[in-house]
Parts: sequence; structure tokens; C-alpha cells
Amino acid sequence: MRLPVLPHSLQLPPTGWTLAGLLAFYVFAGLFGHDPWVSEDVINLAVARDFLDAGHGLGLSLAGRPFFAPPLYYWSAALSEALTGWLLPTHDALRLASGLWTALTLMALYYAGREIYGQQAAAATPLLMAGSFGLIVHAHEAQPMLVLLTALSFWLLAFALLPRKPRPAMLLLGLAFLLAALGGGLAGWLLLTLVFFSVFAVFRVARQQAGRLFGSFLASLVLLGAILGLLYLAAPEWFLGWIAHEWAMLRGTWRYGRDLMVLLDIFPWFSWPLWPLAGWMLWRNRRYLFQPGVLLPLAVFLVLFLWLPVFFPVRKSTAILILPPLALLATPGVLTLRQGAANAFDWFSGTVFTVFAILAWTGWSAAIFGVPARLAERAVVLKPGFVGHFDVWFFILAIIVTLWWLWLLLAMPRSSYRCLTRWSAGFAIGWLLAASLWLPWIDYGKSYRSVATNLAAAIPEEEKHCVAEWQVGEARIASFAYFERLHLLPLSGEGSHCRWLLVEGRSRTELMPPGEGWQRVWEGNRPGDRRERFRLYRRDEAT
Repeated sequence: MRLPVLPHSLQLPPTGWTLAGLLAFYVFAGLFGHDPWVSEDVINLAVARDFLDAGHGLGLSLAGRPFFAPPLYYWSAALSEALTGWLLPTHDALRLASGLWTALTLMALYYAGREIYGQQAAAATPLLMAGSFGLIVHAHEAQPMLVLLTALSFWLLAFALLPRKPRPAMLLLGLAFLLAALGGGLAGWLLLTLVFFSVFAVFRVARQQAGRLFGSFLASLVLLGAILGLLYLAAPEWFLGWIAHEWAMLRGTWRYGRDLMVLLDIFPWFSWPLWPLAGWMLWRNRRYLFQPGVLLPLAVFLVLFLWLPVFFPVRKSTAILILPPLALLATPGVLTLRQGAANAFDWFSGTVFTVFAILAWTGWSAAIFGVPARLAERAVVLKPGFVGHFDVWFFILAIIVTLWWLWLLLAMPRSSYRCLTRWSAGFAIGWLLAASLWLPWIDYGKSYRSVATNLAAAIPEEEKHCVAEWQVGEARIASFAYFERLHLLPLSGEGSHCRWLLVEGRSRTELMPPGEGWQRVWEGNRPGDRRERFRLYRRDEAT
């Protein structure tokens, strides 16, 4: 029996609306439909939601406390909520800002790749960026570092355009520095400035072009000064606190050796599959390392890799900054793979995401129907108390996504782009399958909604404005503020006179209140988390 031959209707390389559709699917897959999770996601969502409340001008706050961070991401999140909040839940509408900044990053890299390597190679750069392990999670959470990622991508596009279109290059360069300052703070602006002068040191830029670029740089400084002046007038106390915080953070991040080792440790998996493709490109063009198409992304990558630990504490959310120049370096590499290597990459892409799709459906069946039984038992052991429920809309979405993946496997023509397109599309499909089929199970363990609801129910409504906290982490403070608008006050400060006290800990000793006169009223924990617990105390009237 012969299988039917499907039409090769996906043109490779993908261009126009086809490419835009693939990248849009990546950007929005898994961005919506889940609670704020206990990570940077819930902290940033709580800050952005607080910004929507009147009373603090353009400054930022978290659970009623001043929050000192570059404000641009939070402003954009608040704007996206104002525009789409009537249609989406608040956290989804706020998180839409991440989709905007990710889309701008991919668009800038597409045009940079086209300018450096030509139209035929243009689609490879954003597809490589979208297919990197390091970006997938942070592109789909509330993540301010995405603004600095966009600024860096605009900067790369500006230098790529400089020989042919100097005026747009000047505008993009100025915009990149503004985004870096307002989205990445003093550290982000200094990092981009260092990249700027380092590239000048290795490139022979014509005198006229150099003058234009420096003029654009100075103009961005003037405009930035004006914006910061307006921000000072709108929120003077917060602005001065932010500047002091930025300076203190910059002086306190000189742990170069440790942070560089962290970056070296996560780099092999975080930047997969970019680094082997970039390495192949450098080896293949080892005689032409000083050509602009090689030297520009290589110089930027090396500067970022060596200096990132100076300006930022290295973690996965800050390490995404090394990905744009690496994606540009990898672009010629993926398109010049030898046939055997390209076929191996293609086979690997198809196999990995097909196996993941099978596992996703198997896990869903175990969670909803209890089949297979052993896997269902394991799911309950990992998340005690979890009860699966069938969601018809997520089920239909997962069916459509699975059918699309099967079509990509069977109907895609042979091309040097096939392995890359399957890899990037498979990334988005795998992420969306996990988000649609496993979302209730993931939310059950990562969301603090139930804890916040039970905690708020234990406190009289008229006294919720004065609840102190002791040893409660920032993510938990943000969760309680987001879900129940419960603003916990520090016991050592404003909360010293409050009758209610929330304590977080993992042992009896840690859960004990500081001092005498406290009576335990409530105790709870996140579903499935047996170690982390919370206790609510009320102060005796006599004390």
C-alpha cells in the first residue's frame, strides 16, 4: 500500500507572508492562557499591573513598594493591557508586550541578515534565533531583558545598513541607544556603548560615515537626557531612587570570574544549535575572517561574551543578549552544510519533535484519563492532589498543531532550508503542545493563585491593608499582590505595627515568628510543594 504524496505547498526558503506566519506562530505560541508563574514572570507582571493603578506617575512599584528598574518594558506592558485588556485576561494582555519586543527582534535580524548575506539567506537568521534553546522560555514570559535584546538587534541592523543606507542606519542607531537606556538601564546603555566603540576599533569606517554615527550617538544622548528630565519631573523620588539603584548595581556586579564560568557552563545548551553552525561558518571562512559579513557579528559576539559578566549578573535571562550576533554568524553555516550534515540535522529535528509530540499526548492522556496508569501515578506523585480536566478548546488547538507538524514532516520539499524550518517550527509546535496539553498540570505546581486566595480568606477585609511579612520571597510577595492585591509590608519597616504577619519557611524554626505574642491563624503551601510553607499569625491584643 502506497502512502499518498502530499503537495509541496510550502515554498523554501519561506518568504513574505509564509515567513511572517511562521515567526508569528513562534511569537504567540504559549504566550497566553497560563497564570503568572513564580519566577521573574510574576514579579514583572505585578509591577506592570501596579503601574496601571493611579497615584505614582511614571514610577514603578511592586506590592506598594518602590521598584527600581528600567521602566520601558513595564510602560509597554501597561499600554498593551490598555489596548487589549477588554479581550484578554490581565496577565495575558500584559505579557503581550513580550510578543511585541520578540517580534521586533526577529524583524531586525531578518533585515540584518538580508543586508549582510543577501535575500536568499535572509530568512535563516530569524529562524535560527527562534530555534535557539535559550530564547524560547524568555520570549514567552514577562521579561524586560527583551527590550535590550531588541536594542542590540537594531544596533546590528544599523551597522549592516551603514554602507548602503546611512540615514536609516543613523536613526536605528539612535533608537537602539534609547531603547538600551530605558529598557536596560545604565548597564544596558554602557554595554551597547562598549560594543559601539569596539566595532569602531576593528572596522575601517569611512570618515563621513563615522561622523554621522557619532552625530547619531550624541543626538540620542540629548534626546535621552530630555526623556529622563521629563521622568524626573513626573516622578522625582522614584527617579532619584532608580538612578541610585542603577549605580549601586553597576558597582556591585564585579564578580567577573564566577559569572563568566556560569556563562561558559550554560553556553553549550543555551545557544544550541547556533554555536556549532557558527563554528562551521568560521572554519569554512577562516581565510576571510576580516570580511564585514564575518567580522561584524564575530566582534559583537566576542565583546558581549567577555563583557556581559561585568555589567549584568549572568543568568539565563541576561544570556539571551549573546544570541543575535551568534544567529548572524550561524546564518551562512546552516545554508552551506554538507549534504550529510544537513540530512542529519533534518532527521534529528523531525525525530526530536515527533517524539516530544508523542510524549506530550501520552502525558495528557495519563493526566486526563489515567492511561497509561503508571505515568498517571507518577504525575500525581510529582504534583500531589492534581486532578486533570478536559478542555475542549485546548484539545482542538493541540489537534491542529499536531496535524500541522505531520504536514511539515511529509510535505516539505528538499532544500537547504528544510532542516532549519523544521527545527524552528518544531520548537514552536513543541512549546505550544506543552502549553495546551500540560497547562493545567504546570499551572497547578507553578501558580500561587490558590495560596493567595486561601491566605486572603483568612484575613478580615478591613485589615488587609496592614499585613506584615517576614522572610517572604519577592516572587511570593508579587504573587499575593497580583492575585489578591494583598500588599505585604516589611516587618522591620512599615509593617512593625500591623496585627497580621505572614512568615515563609521550610522548617519549624524558619516558620516561627520573631518575638512573642503571635498566634498562628492559618498555614498553607503551594499544591504539590511539600517543602515551602507559609504561616499567618495574629498579634495578641494584649501586646
